[in-house]
Amino acid sequence: MQRIADTLSHELFAFDRPETRGHRWHVHLVELFLVVYAAWFCWDWGFYIQRNITEVLLPLGIAQYIDISFLFDHHLAVANAALVTLFGALGFFRVWRPAYAIVFALFHLQYTARYSLGEISHGSNLVGMGMLALALTVLFFSEESHRRRFTMGFLYFFIGLGYTSAAVCKLVATGITWPHGQHLLLWIAERKVDVLSKFGAFDPNLLQEMILANYHWGTAVLVFGLVAEGVSFLMWWRRYRYYIVMLVVSMHFGILFTMNIFFAASTYLLILLGLPWPIIINAAYEWAETGSASPSGKLRRAT
Repeated sequence: MQRIADTLSHELFAFDRPETRGHRWHVHLVELFLVVYAAWFCWDWGFYIQRNITEVLLPLGIAQYIDISFLFDHHLAVANAALVTLFGALGFFRVWRPAYAIVFALFHLQYTARYSLGEISHGSNLVGMGMLALALTVLFFSEESHRRRFTMGFLYFFIGLGYTSAAVCKLVATGITWPHGQHLLLWIAERKVDVLSKFGAFDPNLLQEMILANYHWGTAVLVFGLVAEGVSFLMWWRRYRYYIVMLVVSMHFGILFTMNIFFAASTYLLILLGLPWPIIINAAYEWAETGSASPSGKLRRAT
């Protein structure tokens, strides 16, 4: 077990591996994405809370232990969003790096207040995990390179664990018949009602028409999605990482094309994590400096 743990730790973090400019810029882009999306979610939730609710409908999470209704008055939820934006900027521009811990705490408070009022985007969970990673780096690491390695490894680990857990939950709840195409027919019909209610018309795309005409296509789509989630833990290993992450991205586009549901934050973050951006950035630097770009094995190993 210790050998497996050591191998996995090296695959996820590898603090001894050299960094390239591409890797540093890649982590900065991921960090910027997390900070911006955390602020955006908090502003969106803040205005929703102030506009709609005066009391907690269903206490969830920490709302079971503390009274979060104070956020529902005097525009405190909006003020909380402003604080998340402020401290996020302080952390990103390295004015005060521990600010990320405050961002995470305030984000979680806003998340709980909004989630206690109804279901919210799954992508906010990934953003919250990312902010937790940024907050933990300040507590446990002093070197910037180690902080960057930990942030990326933390994200790959918990994203892989989360999607694989989703596949296991589907099988536990429904069994091996979960990918049956008739289930997708039902879900498409339910979405049709939502779309008709919102827009007054529903025009199925080519993939939806194929599934509605023959449920076996729906079975194939669901099997693909279940397999993509089930093997997501393989992103823990560098040799499979880009392929597996982009496989999960493909699953999200499958959800979009079959169900008209787009998990924006999740998909954008996965694209940011799933393409070899360090290699691309290094190649761009090489081209700018020499007039030619040739991603070498050295660049590939540096990711």
